[in-house]
Amino acid sequence: MNVIITGGSRGIGAAAVRAFSARGDRVAFLYEKEDEKAAAVAAETGAIAIRCDVSDEAAVNAAFARLPGADVLINNAGIADYDLINVITPARWRRLFAVNVDGAFYCIRAALPHMLRRQSGCILNVSSMWGQVGASCEAAYSATKGALLALTKALAQELGPSGIRVNAVAPGVIQTDMCAHVAPAVMEGLRQQTPIERLGTPEDIARAMVYLADAEFITGQVLPVNGGFVIT
Repeated sequence: MNVIITGGSRGIGAAAVRAFSARGDRVAFLYEKEDEKAAAVAAETGAIAIRCDVSDEAAVNAAFARLPGADVLINNAGIADYDLINVITPARWRRLFAVNVDGAFYCIRAALPHMLRRQSGCILNVSSMWGQVGASCEAAYSATKGALLALTKALAQELGPSGIRVNAVAPGVIQTDMCAHVAPAVMEGLRQQTPIERLGTPEDIARAMVYLADAEFITGQVLPVNGGFVIT
């Protein structure tokens, strides 16, 4: 399969690149700015790396034009912003939506012509448990991840008759760079709140992605990968 992954230079995205490459898929990934990390992941896995800001529609279209059509598209690229809602500025709000939501929209539109021609395909959106239940001081981030869940469910219905499945993963607290600003004591508290008493790893999420990519009778679903932190 041809697999295209956004945000593939580090964290969950890099783990997904490794997981799909290891099983023999042809993998390409987009990344925004970390050239050295992207080059290292590409060298390790044999995947194609393309620098691209997914919030730029023209850049997305140009990147996809360089790649074979996607059989699996994983919309993983995302950013976080933590603050009170009355402190988050309109510019910060718009940037979150530009990357987390608009980026997925642009990539889906770029991937769809190939999938529609083949009448098959798989789209995986990376949301968050906060998109399911919300989080204090993360209202803007939660809103973007909730939007991805609504998009997933709507597109599963719209694209199902064309043989295209659309699902989402909703990670819990995952040990990535996105958590680097969080104090160790806070991370320990989150670990203790998790019923299986450990934090997640990028590999945990990558394994869930591989499962959904192969699960031919699953669409429109949200797979929580959070160790039981949120049970809905």
